[in-house]
Amino acid sequence: MSIAIDKEAVQEEKPTRQRHLLAAILLAVVFFSYIDRVNVSILVVDPEFLKTMGIAGDSVQKGLLMTLFLAAYGVGNVVLSPLGDILGPRKAMALSILMWGVSLVIGGLASVFTTMLVSRVLLGLGEGMHFPMQSKFIKEWFPPTERGKANAVWQTGMALAPAIAMPFFTWIIHVSGWRESFFVLLAMGMIPLYLVWFHTSDTPQTNKRINKAELDHIEKGLAGEKSAQSLGKATFSEGLKSFAGNYQFWLIVVYYIVHTSVLWGSMTWLPSYLKEARGFSWAAMGALSSLPWILGVVTKIMSGILADKMGRRAPIILVAMIGVAVGVYFGANAEDNMTSAIFLAIGIGSIGLGGPTAWTLMQDIVPAKGISTAAGVMNGVGNGFSALAPLAIGFLISVTGSYVGGLLYLVGCACVGGVAMLILTIKGR
Repeated sequence: MSIAIDKEAVQEEKPTRQRHLLAAILLAVVFFSYIDRVNVSILVVDPEFLKTMGIAGDSVQKGLLMTLFLAAYGVGNVVLSPLGDILGPRKAMALSILMWGVSLVIGGLASVFTTMLVSRVLLGLGEGMHFPMQSKFIKEWFPPTERGKANAVWQTGMALAPAIAMPFFTWIIHVSGWRESFFVLLAMGMIPLYLVWFHTSDTPQTNKRINKAELDHIEKGLAGEKSAQSLGKATFSEGLKSFAGNYQFWLIVVYYIVHTSVLWGSMTWLPSYLKEARGFSWAAMGALSSLPWILGVVTKIMSGILADKMGRRAPIILVAMIGVAVGVYFGANAEDNMTSAIFLAIGIGSIGLGGPTAWTLMQDIVPAKGISTAAGVMNGVGNGFSALAPLAIGFLISVTGSYVGGLLYLVGCACVGGVAMLILTIKGR
């Protein structure tokens, strides 16, 4: 009897893993949100969609589909992120998913290009709301020594989604048609909505499934940081003042503009480049388009492990920028088609080293009372400026009659991001 009681006591003392479940749910939310975004990358290669929308042969209009989404996404991040403080991250994230659903219905029923643009704007506003909530969850649930890996987990969804979506939607559109792809996405969106609503809570203290051992672990890890940053309820202006004058925060924002420009520029145009410029078949295009994002899964995991192990963030991001610049440059200039595809996969996949680490660096610098607003500013400004990338690349393709100029635009972006991270590396970040 005594042995049985002792075993039960040991079992009760073992910490639950609710924070790990939360990280997995955040991964799922990002995964499905990114699938919603990247379907347009395949749609702009589909002749039936282009004919219905009346944009066949118009590279600027194709780029506009992603650019308007990103512009709305940037506005949503900045304007709607305070809802995380008003409603809490759980309710705000659920609301954003409902907005995705409405946008997908509009997109699936669209018969003219203008309606499709409305769908993209609504999708951008909805998805812009949820990204700052990711960071708010991480800041409240994970001690600083665990945030690198936690950020890497949910950011992995950003690479998994296009890795799976590119060949999946190539198949769906080829077999069923482009409209059906929107309704498949709508059905899939119910999964993250269920997970967020029924299996998350705003803070560990309000979670019904967490035990004392895990709660103590989290609170102990956060204690020093909360004391140093004077955690507590703060007004919007107080939260803004906590980071607005910190030049290091703005260097991270500069980097994130570059990061998202490379991300959305390549995600929008890579399938078209492989199909039209390099002459790959429809099936080969779908498979090769997924390669950078498969590599991105690996680099994101590496990023989280290195960030926690090294305690330094900026050098990792600097290496990411070097990888992007070198890979994309040689991919654009390679004579052999397969060699080009491999170099581009390495270059674009290198961006994964920077994403999780950048968010961890921001969470290190910004006090908890300003984290939701800072995350909204960082993601909103980053994606707002990066909205120019798909359109700029489309314009360069149209003017030069070649994809090379568009790809070199990404190389230039990587160089700017590298300079920003070099400064922070010198400063010991």
